[in-house]
Amino acid sequence: MAKEKLSYKQVLNGLRKKEYYPVYFLHGEEAYYIDEITKVIEHEVLDDATKAFNQTILYGKEIDYKNVLDNARRYPVMAERQVVIVKEAQHLKTLDKLQGYFENPLDTTILVFAYKHKKMDSRKKYGKVLNASKKVCVFESGKLYDSKIPNWITNYIKDKGHHIKPAAATLLSEYLGSDLSKIANELDKLLLNLPAGEAIDKTIIQKNIGISKDFNVFELQKALGTRNQFKSFLIVKYFIANPKNHPLPMITATLYNFFSKVYVCQSMMRSSSDKEICAALSINSFFISDYKVATKLYSRVQLEQIFALLREYDMRSKGVNNTATPPGELLREMIIRILA
Repeated sequence: MAKEKLSYKQVLNGLRKKEYYPVYFLHGEEAYYIDEITKVIEHEVLDDATKAFNQTILYGKEIDYKNVLDNARRYPVMAERQVVIVKEAQHLKTLDKLQGYFENPLDTTILVFAYKHKKMDSRKKYGKVLNASKKVCVFESGKLYDSKIPNWITNYIKDKGHHIKPAAATLLSEYLGSDLSKIANELDKLLLNLPAGEAIDKTIIQKNIGISKDFNVFELQKALGTRNQFKSFLIVKYFIANPKNHPLPMITATLYNFFSKVYVCQSMMRSSSDKEICAALSINSFFISDYKVATKLYSRVQLEQIFALLREYDMRSKGVNNTATPPGELLREMIIRILA
């Protein structure tokens, strides 16, 4: 029987219940979950009185497998267990030489590997041993798709005892990107000054984080979706005046995502319910009307032309077939052609 893959919450719940594995191998592209699990082990498994003798922090760049073995095979000093944490474990070049320890780890040691920004090679022998052993907790921290970020923000806020409106969650995801650590940090700062029970909306975000509730890429896609030329160019003017916060590659990526969903929505409208469309687009039902309006204002041919335009201007913003036109003028030109 294959070993069960544990979710982030399952790993945390096990730690909080003091149900420990001798080895934790935390790997994957998303550093946030790896860092959070590592923090819990580092700060909560041992009490302050026993940490001095029984907790060791190592760094992958500075050690080899012998340093790990020497520390992992020690016995705890006047304590039930010891903790050994290998941070930046992706830089440990002799990881494969720890296979023997992975096969028979000490029950009195909690050995943690924070292997960030990439997955371990499960085809190698040590990877197969890690995945097979019931004494090892292997947690893969996968990167979230951009479309999943608003829902992640909503759940994070909910876990903290607050509520965020869908439009505000989407605005934050557009502005903060997909770095979960950065998003969590900004949300924590926001929640510090928020009265209990108050719902987070775009006005609160503008006040506390500095994102304009009227001039952002989310509002630009809404303006384009309704073919509102005046508002579109008003937002473009603001973007040109604040280029650092609104790089053209980010704008083209967001608009490509929006018009792709309009394209899918258009193909589904005759035979699918709103619920089915929302599921296919990975959107909150709050936004379905935005997409349905756009399907009536853009033909399939126009949408396909927009995809080509967005690809063209994305490449030109990166210097391909463009030597002199500044990013602001590229943006203005692109929006004119989308609305033509």
